[in-house]
Amino acid sequence: MKRMWRIAGAMALASGLAACEPIEIDDGGGGGGGGNVLFTKGFVFLREDRNVYVVDDRGDANSPKRLTTGGGALHPAVSANGRSVVYVQQTGTSFELRTVPTDASTQPSTVFASGGTVCSRCTNFRFPTFNPAGNVIVFAFNHGSDNFSLGRVNSDGSNFQQLTNNPALSYGAPSFFPDGQSVLTPAGNTSSDLRLLERVTLTGTSTSVTNNLGNEVQAVITRAVVSPDGRQVALDGRLGSGGTRIFVGGLNPFTSPTQITDHPGEPGAQDSFPSWVGSTQVGFLSNAGGTQSIYRVSLGSSTLGPGTLLVPTASEPSYGGT
Repeated sequence: MKRMWRIAGAMALASGLAACEPIEIDDGGGGGGGGNVLFTKGFVFLREDRNVYVVDDRGDANSPKRLTTGGGALHPAVSANGRSVVYVQQTGTSFELRTVPTDASTQPSTVFASGGTVCSRCTNFRFPTFNPAGNVIVFAFNHGSDNFSLGRVNSDGSNFQQLTNNPALSYGAPSFFPDGQSVLTPAGNTSSDLRLLERVTLTGTSTSVTNNLGNEVQAVITRAVVSPDGRQVALDGRLGSGGTRIFVGGLNPFTSPTQITDHPGEPGAQDSFPSWVGSTQVGFLSNAGGTQSIYRVSLGSSTLGPGTLLVPTASEPSYGGT
């Protein structure tokens, strides 16, 4: 029988922001959370002003640290060492990959820009992510068509390379395998119909992981994320009802994913942007209850119950750091 962990969206939010709980995992020491406290491990996310924020595991989720000003940010991701965030900056029809330190000690710097001489047709950047070493960024972008390709660039802006070159396929958010030599990415005929999973190496070789996401998952909405040990994948799957839930399945070999979030009475609720929070917990974005916030569920729990509200009023979250 399938096991599902329910998310108490409206109830958790109604209890007030003071009810937010810290992530209950060992962070090995280090800094605290919001405001001026050192970030070592936790969530990076956006808010309505489209700026980048971070909050450490042991910090105050109601007082995150803002890293950018002026808005226009998209899809932030934090490095494995917790020191840097990469994100997309959109200004009109122009796009840049930018990085900013999590201690906000310096202003954001541009890594790669659309319309440049290296790739004059590269535009509409999406979903950048660091490799484990933090010296390579893989991201999705448009290149002369509506479908998205994957590209790589060094974190200093050098050595851009287009990794996928199949105009019949569109690729979603990449997620690095632990070896740092390849990424897992959803793919499909269009960006709104990602029904496949592929493994793409940093040299541009693509191999199929699966062309069958199981009977319950119609398509991946944003990303399929590799677990820290490389054995599992968490993804946001679109249901036949139109709602989106978080699923977890096996890798090597691939096994059909199992639904781990649910919202009885809210079939259209959207759970998205999954991230592994350690090896047995998944963080994600949910609009259950009417407000977008970051939640967490633990895998393998024998007790049905609500997920944990981690960060209120957020969007496009990603987890990282050491």
